[in-house]
Amino acid sequence: MQYTTLGKTGLQISRIGFGGIPIQKIDAEGTKKLMQRLMEEGVNYIDTARGYTVSESYLGYALEGIRDKFILATKSMSRTKEAMAKDIDISLGNLRTNYIDLYQVHNPSMDQLNQVLAEGGALEALMEAKAAGKIGHIGITAHSTEVFEKALSLDWVETIMFPYNIVESQGEELIKKCAEKNIGFVAMKPLAGGAIEDATLALRYICANPAVSVVIPGMAEEKEIEQNIAACCDTSAFTEEEKSGFQKVRDALGTNFCRRCNYCAPCTVGINIPGAFLFAGYLQRYDLGNWAKDRYSTLPVKASACVECGACETRCPYHLPIREMLKKVAADFGE
Repeated sequence: MQYTTLGKTGLQISRIGFGGIPIQKIDAEGTKKLMQRLMEEGVNYIDTARGYTVSESYLGYALEGIRDKFILATKSMSRTKEAMAKDIDISLGNLRTNYIDLYQVHNPSMDQLNQVLAEGGALEALMEAKAAGKIGHIGITAHSTEVFEKALSLDWVETIMFPYNIVESQGEELIKKCAEKNIGFVAMKPLAGGAIEDATLALRYICANPAVSVVIPGMAEEKEIEQNIAACCDTSAFTEEEKSGFQKVRDALGTNFCRRCNYCAPCTVGINIPGAFLFAGYLQRYDLGNWAKDRYSTLPVKASACVECGACETRCPYHLPIREMLKKVAADFGE
């Protein structure tokens, strides 16, 4: 197992971590088996979130007696001080621990980030929790390059999580800046939400980037742990076949794959277009239909509200057929 320092946190972590989304589809006992296997293999970084339904609770049960073997990260979508403070305490209870190594502001928009930073915002609760020893370090997750860039300028940000994979390379220059600023970079969506079928190819691609501190594929079976560790620990040069494979993936997904750059915004009727596509990805590529539908239901304006003005398509740098894609989202979710 390869280890690295997670930026300015100083934490020593394995270059492959555990993404906590998929364990929602197994159970607490299954999660416990996975944690035991991770410990045996030397994987010590675990990522979960308040929004991943039972994920924190399953992990809390699974980590009893071995909590000290792991660097534990979770996150909250709360934007106010009161709500964030409450979420931190809930996370501590769910995870059955008296400290969380890394607590992250979960995927804020620019407006929401301003709310987090304002008086009475979530940052105040995070700072107080850090001073009290409830959390060790503070980070942020994002899907927008605009938020990523802003996060790089915030002195309290110790880690940044952002999508990075064979087809989502829009953050590469910002990832380099993370290394320059000694900010830990956590690569999420390594398989592009399941769109990339060859996990070994995908993980080899990501781990070849020295600016990536840790990659966090979601895993629900022990065989996935074995395969993913082997891929991340393979430091050999890419073969010609692998290089060709990268391009094949880009060719297959590049014409109809939303990279969540948000250049399509603002939608004429207020649809969160990248968000709609994100939840559709969970519905189509993970066995998490109910959770995906629940997340989609939180969107104030659904895909079916599209008036087909086409303004978004003129701004999309990838020339996606957004109107047709929104029709499919609306059909898949029934609204």
